[in-house]
Amino acid sequence: MAKVRLSVPAVDDLDRMIVTHSLPVDTRLRVQRSLRVLEQFPRIGRQLEGRWAPMRVILGPWRWMLIIYSYEEAADVVLIVAFQDARSSAAATTP
Repeated sequence: MAKVRLSVPAVDDLDRMIVTHSLPVDTRLRVQRSLRVLEQFPRIGRQLEGRWAPMRVILGPWRWMLIIYSYEEAADVVLIVAFQDARSSAAATTP
């Protein structure tokens, strides 16, 4: 089972989104539940292209929330690198 870790910038992204998007008080718990799938299926997310390659992405507790991560197979570690709003023109999934 893979270990899931959050980078400092990802935590900052989430904290910022909680404020800017007026997210509910249980946001961290919802995100934690969304991350559980990565423990058993670390490659479940779609691989990103361009400057975000070879990162992967899954949706968070809301379909507009992107969770961007990398998977280090040798160490069996998933590192969450960013949380983004998919509706933003700067989102990793924007062509």
